[in-house]
Amino acid sequence: MDARRTVLVSALLGWGVNIVALLVIDELFDSVAIGRWGSILLGAAVLGLANAFVKPVLAILTLPVILLTLGLAYFALNVLMLALAEWIAPDFKIDGFWTYVGATIVVWLVNWILNTFLGRGD
Repeated sequence: MDARRTVLVSALLGWGVNIVALLVIDELFDSVAIGRWGSILLGAAVLGLANAFVKPVLAILTLPVILLTLGLAYFALNVLMLALAEWIAPDFKIDGFWTYVGATIVVWLVNWILNTFLGRGD
């Protein structure tokens, strides 16, 4: 498999994992409402792109705060990435701080389980 195909397959698998994660949080939390499939597909794409491009830049910029808070600020970056996906995707609503926290944990857990199952875990 050439390099471009490998990158494309990896990106599509990551997108699929994020789709499953959003479906799980939509099912688990009453205060999460994701509309039609278009919202799920766009939300998963935004989440994947934000985690790939925006979060590393923010992590470098906030590294002293991350170290000072023993990683708690890094968790806040994960919440921020989920909030960004909610903000951009239509018909995607998360209500309440604790729902954001729980949804972020569930998204992380689903990503970890599926990536381990698919052999993509580091």
